[in-house]
Amino acid sequence: MSWLLLVISGVLEAVWATALGRSEGFTRLTPSLIFAVALLASMAGLALAMRELPVGTSYAVWVGIGAVLTVVYAMLTGAESASFAKTLFLVLIVGGVVGLKLVH
Repeated sequence: MSWLLLVISGVLEAVWATALGRSEGFTRLTPSLIFAVALLASMAGLALAMRELPVGTSYAVWVGIGAVLTVVYAMLTGAESASFAKTLFLVLIVGGVVGLKLVH
């Protein structure tokens, strides 16, 4: 259950990071509210997952999922350019996250 909660929290990290960018310095209400709700839920999920999982592993998985999803979303929406090298390095991050799960 902790791993599922950690993955969901990582997804929410991508949500709040994207909303933060769209809030334009907290001048837009809807993205600012999405940021706040997703941030609180993401942090709460991370904290709950850390009750059973090591802090270092939890944080690395949480950041890895959030970072990869944030970049992939930006590439899919055209906010960020896509390249073979960028995709390769994102795949390596995913491999690291999967590896951490396997060795836990």
